[in-house]
Amino acid sequence: MRARPIVVGSGLAGLVAALELAARGGCVLVTAGRLTEGAASAWAQGGIAAALAPDDSPAQHAHDTWLAGARAGDREVIARITDLAPGVVARLARDGVPFDRDASGAYDLALEGGHSRHRVAHAGDRSGAVITATLAALVEGHPDIELLEGRRVDDLLLDESGVVRGIRCGATTLESDRVILATGGLGGLFPHTTNPVTATGAGVALAARAGARTDDLHLVQFHPTALDVGSRPAPLLTEALRGAGAVLRSDGERFVDELQPRDVVAAAVWAQLQQGRTVHLDARRVDDAERRFPAVTTLLAGHGLTLHDLLPVRPAAHYSMGGVTVDAQARTGVPGLWAVGEVSRTGLHGANRLASNSLLEAVVTGRSAAASVGAHSATDAWRADVPPADPGLVRPREQAPAIATEQVRAELGRSCGVLREAGALRDTIRQLEPATGQDDAYLAWLLARSALAHPRSVGAHRRTDTTEAVPA
Repeated sequence: MRARPIVVGSGLAGLVAALELAARGGCVLVTAGRLTEGAASAWAQGGIAAALAPDDSPAQHAHDTWLAGARAGDREVIARITDLAPGVVARLARDGVPFDRDASGAYDLALEGGHSRHRVAHAGDRSGAVITATLAALVEGHPDIELLEGRRVDDLLLDESGVVRGIRCGATTLESDRVILATGGLGGLFPHTTNPVTATGAGVALAARAGARTDDLHLVQFHPTALDVGSRPAPLLTEALRGAGAVLRSDGERFVDELQPRDVVAAAVWAQLQQGRTVHLDARRVDDAERRFPAVTTLLAGHGLTLHDLLPVRPAAHYSMGGVTVDAQARTGVPGLWAVGEVSRTGLHGANRLASNSLLEAVVTGRSAAASVGAHSATDAWRADVPPADPGLVRPREQAPAIATEQVRAELGRSCGVLREAGALRDTIRQLEPATGQDDAYLAWLLARSALAHPRSVGAHRRTDTTEAVPA
């Protein structure tokens, strides 16, 4: 009997994939902690972007996505995913997600940076937590989903032909010829991040060691308004605050259009900080702010602040646009391996993710992967539309000279932050090269190499040693 497919990770993409596979014969869901623990999607405050308003359209959503991504996204992928967005919201609502609605019963749509329309469907200001909790409740106890909690995946197992044959978790081996990676992003590798500190890109390292291609690892989005109170992860002040009228002030003076895409705003904030100035988010004139943003209100109270205060902010690593390269069916270049959500590189985000497109991508890729897995027979040839990996970047896990994770974080913060420069990147690559047998160092090495290989600035990747930008 053929072993059931394995889903690794229990953020939104993993939950969706597991539920879809449950309707196709079942699956095994493996997660490093408890269900949804450490999932960045549960921390998302904004919501899901979709063209739901009468004055909006999927084509306009696609155009905004392409522009925000510095015109570097895959336009076919963008069109496909934004076309599916209204149906994603409708399906989640049927699954029980309590999206906010107005008096007429229509979705209460928020405006966020980079969007030309109000198009973010939300559940208060803790949409990710509400959506993941709703789907996690459907997963828990589902008779066709075997849930294995507290299992960290150490290796993907391949046969002599390079085909997936299962996973290894410590001393335990789970066999399957179909594995979906839904392990999240890599923001936890940076010294300043809004992500769970456990989000260290383990899934990207697993796939890369197995021979999967990765792309755009240098494209890391820095959120411009992380609350600067010295904690890690840094509390996130949602994009919707600026959409509601909050402004950024440097030493008291407004200095940027807050509703530009995140890469532009983050770079502007960083420039002010580099000049020794203090940057605050001023939400004092946002109407009815405490009622509209209860989660932010609670968050601030924990740090002795309120929405009536000037809020100190700084950019922090927030989202990785790059990752394991996949095709439209979420297939990687390794036979039997799919990747969904932030661990994957789909081409949707280009060089800078448009606000509230991440939960949308998680749902769409989770469903696409499940459909592909369900249709894949043991005798099918693997026809992923993905270029091969560079063999020189494939490094085995091994007992390498140990390097502390804090040193890895320091290296990335020094060379791969909001602004990058060739000399610092080369130094980071040299420092990390001996430790690539260690996952966090390996991924940081891959990221720095990717940044060095792209001398032109584009979107979230900004080089200070060249004035040349990628043409539109």
